[in-house]
Amino acid sequence: MMQDIVFISDLHLDAQRPAINELFLRFADDIAASADKLYILGDFLEVWAGDDSPTGALTPVFEKLAELPERHGTRVMLMHGNRDFMIGEELAARCHFELIDDPFPITLQGHDALLMHGDTLCTDDVEYQAMRKMIRTPQWKQQILEKTLEERIAIAQSYREQSQQSTTAKEEYIMDVNQEETDRVFIDNDVDLIIHGHTHRPAIHRKDIGGRERIRIVLGDWYKAGSYLRINDTTSAFDLKTYR
Repeated sequence: MMQDIVFISDLHLDAQRPAINELFLRFADDIAASADKLYILGDFLEVWAGDDSPTGALTPVFEKLAELPERHGTRVMLMHGNRDFMIGEELAARCHFELIDDPFPITLQGHDALLMHGDTLCTDDVEYQAMRKMIRTPQWKQQILEKTLEERIAIAQSYREQSQQSTTAKEEYIMDVNQEETDRVFIDNDVDLIIHGHTHRPAIHRKDIGGRERIRIVLGDWYKAGSYLRINDTTSAFDLKTYR
């Protein structure tokens, strides 16, 4: 039986962007509340220094996450992105969502599919990949969590600023997926559908790889409007949608 599933990524929710926070709250009521599952494929938050961080202006967002499974029966599945990889099990338990691995295999409309944040596909960005490898280790995370909350917030803010400066200085192709790496992921995982975010380049790509048509769906960011994909038993073709 086909489920009704919604996919989003790259909301970058932040206290300094209240309009987008409000947009997500409306989206949760209008779209996500009627789905069986909501997959959040990374960078739900702009920055997160650990589960003991004060929620502040994001409190309604976290309350809405908890409300989706409690009141509407929508399972919320969250994947870490490059901005919010410090989200832990404590926040997951508090807000009633499930943390999932990257990549995460599922089956959709007969397709063997892979869900990803998408940053691991951007192998031309050698500097970023080296940093990612370091900061995603359990040892690095443990060292950071041993620091005070104030120190962690300062480190997260510094990382955010460095990332923004680095992105500005890089050529466009470096921050997009590498086609050879993408082809390899399709073949090595024996899937014909990949859904990811990260690049902020929403599109549906179709390509023959290894004698099979492969589909790569790139979710859009939420800087000016919402972007989502919905798949259910009435879906005749994949279609990215905008939410305003």
